[in-house]
Amino acid sequence: MGETPSPQSPPFSKYRWLRLLTYLLISWLALGIALAGAEELSNSYGFTYAVAFLSTFLQAGAVVLAVRRPVPAWALSLAAATATALLARQNLASLVLPSPNWPWPAPILLAHMAVFLLLALRVRPRSTLAAFAVTALTTYVVEGGIGAQKYSATGPVALALFAVAAVIGATLRSRSEARTELVQQTTITAEERARRTLLEERSRIARELHDVVAHHMSVISIQAQVAPHLVENPSEELKENLAGIRNNALEALTELRRVLGVLRSESPDEPEAVEDSTRLPAPGTGPAPDAPQPNLARLDALLENTRAAGLDVVKAEEGDARGYSPGVELSAYRIVQEALSNVLRHAPGAKVRVDIAHLPNGIYLSVSNSRPSRPVPPFRGSGHGLLGMRERAAMLGGQVEAKPTRHGGFLVTAFLPRGGAPEPAEPGPTGPAPPALP
Repeated sequence: MGETPSPQSPPFSKYRWLRLLTYLLISWLALGIALAGAEELSNSYGFTYAVAFLSTFLQAGAVVLAVRRPVPAWALSLAAATATALLARQNLASLVLPSPNWPWPAPILLAHMAVFLLLALRVRPRSTLAAFAVTALTTYVVEGGIGAQKYSATGPVALALFAVAAVIGATLRSRSEARTELVQQTTITAEERARRTLLEERSRIARELHDVVAHHMSVISIQAQVAPHLVENPSEELKENLAGIRNNALEALTELRRVLGVLRSESPDEPEAVEDSTRLPAPGTGPAPDAPQPNLARLDALLENTRAAGLDVVKAEEGDARGYSPGVELSAYRIVQEALSNVLRHAPGAKVRVDIAHLPNGIYLSVSNSRPSRPVPPFRGSGHGLLGMRERAAMLGGQVEAKPTRHGGFLVTAFLPRGGAPEPAEPGPTGPAPPALP
């Protein structure tokens, strides 16, 4: 039955003034029981005033003690009530007054009800039930087993009142616990919502940084690597400067990957989140607010930029371009951009083919490349770029597939629904067959 109640358990509010008011009311109740109860016990049961006051004083003390220690208070109240009943039993036969209430006189009954109410408010229902069982057993032994003469039995009425007090207290306790749990769940939900919003915003920022910076840094690195081969008898100073440009671009890309890895991580303070971020994050969900939003009309400029970096890029387009939502056009651009960036990093000198098919229900994209024309420097990636392409397509109800080809190259295909949402009535997207590798 032992349990340590919280200082803010019912009926004690979290507001200080309400707690003080509760303490004051309980103290006044205890004082009334001590004074008025002593007078009644002295007049009705033949007690001396000192004995009567001691009995009611113990009951009043139990009521006050129940505020902090309800279980010891209940034990004190029951023990004092039992002692009072046994002392009163000796005087019942000699009383000339009408038969008094026994074994629960009115002031003792009121005090024990108050203790029971506070007990039920502060401890588990199982503990309250155990206390009620002990009280009922004690009442049965005193009234039914020991008995007395010339009294009005109050045992059944007292037990009924104690049960009512226990039920009221347990109900109030359950309501308070339910309210507290609801507040906690609401707080947790709000915190989780804020956390999800923060993670989504961080992920969006990371993807936009990737879209804006990473592609151009890759182009700078490749151009710096190719430039010495375009000049006849380049000087050592020129080679050294171009090598410095390439190294700085690669270092900038490495640091950018680390920063973007931290932004994508759910725990940015963990060292693993930084060390494992050796690959660019996924493309984002929207452009930077101060920059024009890329769309399909800007794909030709992207391809020219890639050709300037040393790749042989061919574009083929089928069907008439229809009105796509801005999100679809942005995602199509970013998917092609990421695929070309991967070719620049992993297959320098490869031949690339970009196929675009405008279908009735959406747009089909294909970016394929041959094997690289020269050895590829070691480059470890974590696959976040491909993951980002899949995330971007999935948000629009589309899909992305990426796989190596049997000729040693790589193929990326994507389908995006026209309106940026899946069409349940349509089967899986069907575009043109993957093009023959150059």
